[in-house]
Amino acid sequence: MASSTIDKSKPYFPLAGGADDGWSTEDEATATCFCGAVQLSFPTHGPGYVGSFICNCSDCHKLTASVHATNFTVYDTHLKHLRGRDNLKTYSQSRTVFVKTPGKDNTMTNYFCSTCGSLMYRVGAAFPGMSILRVGSVDDFSLHETKLRPTMEQFTKDRVAWKAPTEGAKQFVEDGLHVQ
Repeated sequence: MASSTIDKSKPYFPLAGGADDGWSTEDEATATCFCGAVQLSFPTHGPGYVGSFICNCSDCHKLTASVHATNFTVYDTHLKHLRGRDNLKTYSQSRTVFVKTPGKDNTMTNYFCSTCGSLMYRVGAAFPGMSILRVGSVDDFSLHETKLRPTMEQFTKDRVAWKAPTEGAKQFVEDGLHVQ
C-alpha cells in the first residue's frame, strides 16, 4: 500500500523490527528498539510530554549516523520502562554542543539496547529531569505525523544545504531548547 493511501489520523503499526506489541492510546504510546528487547511508554501530551524537535547539531549527526535527529522530550517521572531496562547500556561524554559555562557539568548519557544497538533515549545535565527520545523508535507511525510532529528546529547553522527548514517549526540557529 502506498503511503499516500494510509490514513495517518488513525494508529498505524507497519512491520518495523522484531516486536509487534507496540500500542498507543489517546494519552500514551510505546517506543521499542529494533529487536524488541527494550520497550518504553511515554505520554503523548502534557503534563509529562515536553515537546518534539528536529536537531541538526553535530552530536546528533554522529549519534544517529544521519544528518539530523527527530526527537521528543518527556519528564522522567512520566517515562516508563515496560521491558528491557536491564538490557540497556550507556555511553556518556561531556564534550557536547550544550557547553554554556566552562566547568559546569555537561554530561550527556545515551541509553542503547545492548542487543540491537538502538538508541532509546538520552539524558543530560543540561536537561535535568527529562529524557530525550527518538521519534523513529515510536511504534505507532501515525504519531510521527500528528502528536510528535516537531514544533522547533535547532542548530540550523549545521543543517545540510539540501534539507529545507522543517515546515511549521520555529527555527533556531543554535540551541533552541534553552531559549526562554
